[in-house]
Amino acid sequence: MTPQTQTLYVAITNHGFGHATRTASVLAEIQQRCPEIPIIVATAAPQWLINSYLHHPVTYRLRSFDIGVIQSDSVTMDKGATLEKLQHIQTNAASTIADEAAFMRQQNVGLVLADIPPLATRIAQAANVPCWMMSNFGWDLIYRDWGSDFIDMADWISDCFRQCDRLFRLPFHEPMSSFPTIQDVGLTGGTPRFSVEELRETLDITTPFEQVVLLTFGGLGLARIPYDDLQHFPEWQFITFDRDAPDLDNVLTITGHHLRPIDLMPLCGRLISKPGYGTFSEACRVGIPIISIERDGFAEAPFLIEGIQKYAYHQILKPEDLFEGSWSFLTQPMHPPSHAATLPSNGNEAIAEAVVAHLTR
Repeated sequence: MTPQTQTLYVAITNHGFGHATRTASVLAEIQQRCPEIPIIVATAAPQWLINSYLHHPVTYRLRSFDIGVIQSDSVTMDKGATLEKLQHIQTNAASTIADEAAFMRQQNVGLVLADIPPLATRIAQAANVPCWMMSNFGWDLIYRDWGSDFIDMADWISDCFRQCDRLFRLPFHEPMSSFPTIQDVGLTGGTPRFSVEELRETLDITTPFEQVVLLTFGGLGLARIPYDDLQHFPEWQFITFDRDAPDLDNVLTITGHHLRPIDLMPLCGRLISKPGYGTFSEACRVGIPIISIERDGFAEAPFLIEGIQKYAYHQILKPEDLFEGSWSFLTQPMHPPSHAATLPSNGNEAIAEAVVAHLTR
């Protein structure tokens, strides 16, 4: 193996689906530019999810370097279980670092790209390779906001982030002041694979564009969607990935892995979601209006909400408006973005260009 084919090692956090899909979008761009670069993806995120964004196979390595937040669904958090798991990861960090660094040396790894497990910086140091990261927030922000029980953990994570050689800071970001070297980039995400005409025919949708609604709440879903209320809007078409959704005439459930949320977005007049970078970024890339609930207790959420208020047609709901309300918001006009400028959509390209240049120099 020559220096021109050094391996890219990619570490992805295990929290939800958004980190995996935005990173996989960057990997797809890397494959497009230089398909001969070997890629190892180390994560506990589903392999099918990563593959759904890629052009070519990668080596999938089942590893868990962080936990994010333990949740029963996309908004319900278990802080006690999260702290317990974090302490376990910290206690076993030395052996994890040693084992993974040895593996990297065997695989001729020339660069680590992480989104955004803190331990990745320590592993890269031990393997004597640079660690670049990509994100719009750090886990130290989340845990520090949770108070005294998490302060020591947040400090440890901040120390890990200070060892990062380069951060690609995504839009809708917090300051991320722990990182010494920051490069701001544009929106990341996938590209729709089908035309609107193809989708309308395949899914047998005749509802006008403005009344087609995509419901998406991340990989963990949301158990409390009041589907019965949707029967009050028979002229609307709702699309969901929730396998537990009831069989209603105006609710279409997407099963299998042949369609992704990004593939369906151009078909829809609006999207209903919770705050999440991956969903918001892809929605902004294709220009679909966003209806989002607020989210308490997750310090990233205000930055995301502020971002779509600036750059997207939007509505911001209290959780009770979605879970207990009449859904009258569907018939109300969307608020226009407060900023006339649009966000650049070159995040995939900017990160991929830098990675390819580094590994093929």
